[in-house]
Amino acid sequence: MLTSQSISDRTARVGIIGLGYVGLPLSLVFHKAGFPVTGFDLDPSKVESLARGKSYIKHIDGAAIAGAVQSGAFSATADFDRLAEMDAIIICVPTPLTEKHDPDVSFIEATGRDIARRLRAGQLVVLESSTYPGTTEEVLLPLLLQAGIPHTAPAQAMAAAAGAGTASSGRQTERFFLAYSPEREDPGNRDFTTSTIPKLVGGLDAESTQLAHALYAAAFEQAIPVASARVAEMAKILENTYRCVNIALVNELKQLCLRIGIDIFEVIEAAATKPFGFQAFYPGPGLGGHCIPIDPYYLSWKAREYDFATRFIQLAGEINTEMPYRIVEAVGAGLNRQSKAVRGSRLLILGVAYKKDIDDLRESPALKIMELLESQGAAIAYHDPYCPRVAPGRHNYAARQSAPFQPADAAAYDAVVIVTDHSSLDYAAIARHAKLLVDTRNATRGLVGDHIVRC
Repeated sequence: MLTSQSISDRTARVGIIGLGYVGLPLSLVFHKAGFPVTGFDLDPSKVESLARGKSYIKHIDGAAIAGAVQSGAFSATADFDRLAEMDAIIICVPTPLTEKHDPDVSFIEATGRDIARRLRAGQLVVLESSTYPGTTEEVLLPLLLQAGIPHTAPAQAMAAAAGAGTASSGRQTERFFLAYSPEREDPGNRDFTTSTIPKLVGGLDAESTQLAHALYAAAFEQAIPVASARVAEMAKILENTYRCVNIALVNELKQLCLRIGIDIFEVIEAAATKPFGFQAFYPGPGLGGHCIPIDPYYLSWKAREYDFATRFIQLAGEINTEMPYRIVEAVGAGLNRQSKAVRGSRLLILGVAYKKDIDDLRESPALKIMELLESQGAAIAYHDPYCPRVAPGRHNYAARQSAPFQPADAAAYDAVVIVTDHSSLDYAAIARHAKLLVDTRNATRGLVGDHIVRC
């Protein structure tokens, strides 16, 4: 049973489902705060890696994992029956899109059923996965109620507890608690760590909010309660839609600046000198990561339920989705100027992670770019020091391995396309050897040459 006392004395057992880019760092935060933590994942390779004290995510320190395992207060398992031992269960599972860009909450549904089979009174369940407003109440709650345990205490139990002067304790023995707390991970961000990013918490009722807030406040520098789970869900969608819309704006302005002959990056830097009313966003080859390319579609889908068209948001999504196609057009135009066709050309993609200096491939525009170029008959290779392998997926129908690469190797390709500007690559040296260098990230700023195409 989760209580304020078990939180304060750190005896509350915390279970985290999903040990990926969100769940693994979250596990370490709760462990560091003194809680006994059990991670749950269906992938046996992750469980085995953690048991050996090894990290499978490059930006997460293996030494921290090894120390947590050696302390005896952190472990990972694929045995979901152990969920019954937990006092708090936090869900960190994927929420992708379908091929039609509709929400896919199947992972939440499967996890909800797994929890329901082991749920006991007094447990707190928290959803962290990015999703549309109403998911916690409309999708997760009905699944958990199948356990036969009420979410609100029966009236007779509340009355008896109130008569004994222990209303909160009485309710806990009769019910479970449910809340939403959006993840705010930013892989590779050196300015903020998981525990220093403020944590929003919204429950389905006041008691759930209070209990979830107490739990997160014990592990994070700041935990902020909001009025409901729906408010917390909507806040997460707003954060990422805000970024999506502004990135779409600069992506569109980049296309205009290319026609006019203006450096969009210099324009952005000039505008950023204004100390108020402006925040810099930068163009690129398309959106990547789990949240920004996906969350606006979740919101638009939900809005249709209320006969509301999110036209502004949909337009931003269309602009960003179009960017990989623009990049492919630029590659074709560059090859054409050298009297070459895309079909039959040997092309090297530099960087496939969705942003620099991380190993995260989720929704990376590089995968779509490779798919489009291959569909036009190009022979594609890639090099990424952070991503040695790419598994088959929605925008990548063949397994791939990173090719060995030194700057002089650029001469062996008809074109080199910079999709992710990892800091470890020497772009000046690459530019000296490349026959055609297509730069989608401004990595070659300051370099000159007719063979450099910026797009």
